[in-house]
Amino acid sequence: MRHVPEQPNAAPDRMSGARSEAHPPMPRDKRGWQVSPAPDGRGMPEPTPSGPPPHRRPAFLWFVLILIALNWASVLLFSPSSSEPRVTVPFSPYFIEKVKTGEVRSIASKGDTIEGTFRAKQRYPNAKAKPTTLFATEVPTFWNGDALSALLAEKGVKIVARSTSTSQSLLAELLLGFGPTLLIVGLFVLLARRAAKAGGAMGALGNFGRSQARRVDPDTIRVTFNDVAGIDEAKAELSEIVDFLRSPERYGRLGGRMPHGVLLSGAPGTGKTLLARAVAGEAHAAFFSISASEFIEAIVGVGASRVRDLFAKAKEAAPAIIFIDELDAIGRSRQGSVAVSGSNDEREQTLDQILTEMDGFESSQAVVVLAATNRPDVLDSALLRPGRFDRRVVVQAPDRSGRAEILKVHTRSIPLEHSVDLDALAASTPGMVGADLANLANEAALLAARRDHEKVQMNDLTDSLEKIMLGSPRGILLSPADRERTAHHEAGHALVGMLTPGADPVRKISIIPRGMALGVTLSTPDSDRVSYTLDDLEGKIKVALGGRVAEELVYGTITTGAESDIQQLTAIARQMVGRWGMSEALGPVSVIAEEGQNMFLPGVSSTSEHTQRLVDEEVHRLVEGAHAEVTSLLGEHREQLESLAQALLASETLDAADAYAAAAIPLAAAPEPAISPS
Repeated sequence: MRHVPEQPNAAPDRMSGARSEAHPPMPRDKRGWQVSPAPDGRGMPEPTPSGPPPHRRPAFLWFVLILIALNWASVLLFSPSSSEPRVTVPFSPYFIEKVKTGEVRSIASKGDTIEGTFRAKQRYPNAKAKPTTLFATEVPTFWNGDALSALLAEKGVKIVARSTSTSQSLLAELLLGFGPTLLIVGLFVLLARRAAKAGGAMGALGNFGRSQARRVDPDTIRVTFNDVAGIDEAKAELSEIVDFLRSPERYGRLGGRMPHGVLLSGAPGTGKTLLARAVAGEAHAAFFSISASEFIEAIVGVGASRVRDLFAKAKEAAPAIIFIDELDAIGRSRQGSVAVSGSNDEREQTLDQILTEMDGFESSQAVVVLAATNRPDVLDSALLRPGRFDRRVVVQAPDRSGRAEILKVHTRSIPLEHSVDLDALAASTPGMVGADLANLANEAALLAARRDHEKVQMNDLTDSLEKIMLGSPRGILLSPADRERTAHHEAGHALVGMLTPGADPVRKISIIPRGMALGVTLSTPDSDRVSYTLDDLEGKIKVALGGRVAEELVYGTITTGAESDIQQLTAIARQMVGRWGMSEALGPVSVIAEEGQNMFLPGVSSTSEHTQRLVDEEVHRLVEGAHAEVTSLLGEHREQLESLAQALLASETLDAADAYAAAAIPLAAAPEPAISPS
């Protein structure tokens, strides 16, 4: 069981700065875009291999067939040809008896091995064996050689001796002696040539230090500012960069210089990567995309080499945009860092190389470095000084109208019913960013397909929103006692929200288990909120306590069902005291250090023990005061609590109108038709 409130967030700090450079004008096409590649060869894409790979070409296949034929011919050439099989017989008594009876014509010996012929065909080892005159046997090492020689001479057996050393043809000796070496040398030469074509003069070793950035040529970029919605402020700031790349002479005539570094900061999913691609599409520039973590390798110096190679390629393809995602992976502040084992040498060298390359930009080079990060507060100050990433664009979460525009962009390829109201859906999704809304549109399309709908309907979108925020309904069967307790718990959340001034209106109540929760109460403000008063935050704490207090009043005991509620209200109370200065005991003092800003060693606090104890006491006072007020409130409206709980038991899910009617509380303003977790 849980209550899903809208979490207040502190407003991000705004950063500013500017730098500009200019470069000579380039040829333009009829649309006003800069041409790439230019007539002088700049921006020429790297040559790509044409045709099938070498191992699939006809010449290679014929070469393999010829090798197979030569191998088959050599086997036939060097293998002995004989129509009769050669049988292996025992030396004694079989061979000795045949010699004594005069049936052996001749023998040829090679060490202890004897190969010979009979005067007449013999069958061995039985009468069913194929007759043959050829045989072979082994002379035991303990046998008397002189006696055997005398016996063979007495019976007139022809004896031929062979050398124990291998006797082969010159061709066979050359193949066996030099063939493996030549094969290894040829394979090495082949690999070296391929590596040289791909990696330059140093071959495979040189390719190891080359940039891993993915290049997108201007003609293949289809993303423009028309595909970016809901972040108009960021688009307006970046449109100046586009204008720089299109018309550098417009700004250079007054002595301005193009800004070569732009830092995009914002929460995950707000569209930083999409904005970078849109800038490249609008400016018709080559786009080099890479994650900052791809520069780092175990070998010190590889990252710096890749940085140099990336900037060299971008300068050759100018106008070009270098996009470095997750810049904080290598750009974290170096102040207070402790390098015990030297493991951060590679990261620091890579960062230094980026700084050096950005300082080395000429005013005429049409290359812009766009970087994205979710943590601008942890970046090194050297990155943010003028001349490097001197222009910083904050990409914030969209407002209601921005969310509606984003939904329109992501539903352009989705057939929608005429009854679909994207404005109402946008109003019910506060806090969602572009990635969340894209996922919502995709989930709605998939759900409509499973339901065999010809077009996506409004209920497909709302059901998908429930699935994303709450999870799919779990197929568990609650006992009557658990259903009743869950109903009173969620009714307590909802009733406190309805009766507390300034609390977010209740949008939906459900006792259907979803995800890890047995029930959910959803509430959201009528409009987007950018700041919260003390009363607003205290109201959120009271609403979160409503479920726990309802269980105490009805059953006289408490359960573990309020775990998530307690975590939420504790986090809010602690930030009120230690971050937002809403406690008289501490005053307007921030005692909770933000992540990444504490330069002390792990385990060392920047506040005294007395201050920490005071924070804990103030948090406890806030929560206990809210608990007493909620207990009194629900005690006065016990009948309404029971009525709302019984309505939940009967319907399992109540929309806003039904919930307010069941609690006998007038609905001041009709809520939006779509649900929204806050």
